[in-house]
Amino acid sequence: MSKLNIELYKKLYLIRRSEEKIIECYHEDDMKTPMHMSMGQEAIAVGMCHALNSKDQVFGTYRSHALYLAKTQNTDDFFAEIYGKGTALLHGKGGSMHLCAPEHGVMGTSAIVASIIPVAVGAAFANVRVKNGKLVAAFFGDGAVDEGAFWESVNGACLMKLPILFVCEDNGYAVHNPSSKRYGFDSIVEVMKQFRCETVTTASTDVEEIYTIATKAIKDIQNNPRPFFLHMQCYRYLEHVGVHEDYHAGYRSRAEYEKWQKKDPVLLQRKKLKKTGHTEEEILSIEECIKHKVDESIRKARKDPFADGSTLYKEVL
Repeated sequence: MSKLNIELYKKLYLIRRSEEKIIECYHEDDMKTPMHMSMGQEAIAVGMCHALNSKDQVFGTYRSHALYLAKTQNTDDFFAEIYGKGTALLHGKGGSMHLCAPEHGVMGTSAIVASIIPVAVGAAFANVRVKNGKLVAAFFGDGAVDEGAFWESVNGACLMKLPILFVCEDNGYAVHNPSSKRYGFDSIVEVMKQFRCETVTTASTDVEEIYTIATKAIKDIQNNPRPFFLHMQCYRYLEHVGVHEDYHAGYRSRAEYEKWQKKDPVLLQRKKLKKTGHTEEEILSIEECIKHKVDESIRKARKDPFADGSTLYKEVL
């Protein structure tokens, strides 16, 4: 368990530190991409991805940093793409919202709400047909539940009994609109229970608890293939798009943030490390290694060349 504690913390801290550096550097205007930050929501991606194996596939939204880094830990490619450099997998054409690393099972993230969900269902169907044993996890925000693509995908996956995890990262808002102003029903969880899939809900920010939930769901799917709907309540600390706070906008209060910040996933796991016998010196050493890794990736990305003009016309449909 001690090793698990450490590995989960490393991933949490890697994501948090990467985004802290984005905030620090974004004003320089060298990152030519909109930023949808994952701060506050990291435990979901880390817990889920740690439970999946390396060949399993994930699909995500434009709030993609946590998912990409949790699955790959590849800060070199991440920052190269953020800086728009030709050395990145997408040669700087994807930016923050369109990340992928198929060799690590990150099949893609999309800026269009709910658009990745039917693609994930298609991948799950293909995996069943070729019998490769891969699981699929589709990550999306609660705003995606407003879209017909979500309902059609869930319905089809249930009919075909596909091994897929529908992971709803419910931070309570679609941009500035709370679910109470968007849903014509009281509970998405109760609605999903009417489908032929398993439904789990949690408001935990404890990455170990999320890892346990994910592990149980994966084992269950492997024994009895069918969809799982995982309703994960969370809270984004920063504005919908950008690197600043937005409590002045009036659609949510700082008190709401302070309630969630008391159970911040990174700080929570750090405290658990100390309770299980890890010293402050050990933890600081881990953090310093990660800080160095992130700094080196940024340094490298800044020096990397941009793609040449012909690259703009390649791999574009």
